[in-house]
Amino acid sequence: MEETPEPVEPANLRFLRLLVTGLTGIMMVGLVVVVALIVIRLNDNGPTMPEQITLPDGVSATAITIGQGWWAVVTDDQRILIYDQVTGALKQSLQID
Repeated sequence: MEETPEPVEPANLRFLRLLVTGLTGIMMVGLVVVVALIVIRLNDNGPTMPEQITLPDGVSATAITIGQGWWAVVTDDQRILIYDQVTGALKQSLQID
C-alpha cells in the first residue's frame, strides 16, 4: 500500500494561524489586566480626603466632589457636607432622604 504525502500548507493559511494565535494571547493578557484593575479598584478604601477637611466623629466619606471654591462630601450617614475650599470650614450640611 502506498502512503499519500502530506498536503503542503499554503503560506496565507500559516500566516492566518499565527495571527489567530497571537491575537488570542493578546486577548488573554488584556483580560488579566482588566481583572487586575477591577480588583485593585474594588480594594480601594474610598476617596482621599483633602487635608483641610475634618469630618465629624464617627463619619466616613463615601464620595467627594470638587466645585469652584467648595468641596462636597457625601457621608455614610446619608448627609452632604459642603466645605469651603480655602479655609476648610463647614459651610452647609444637607440631609439626604
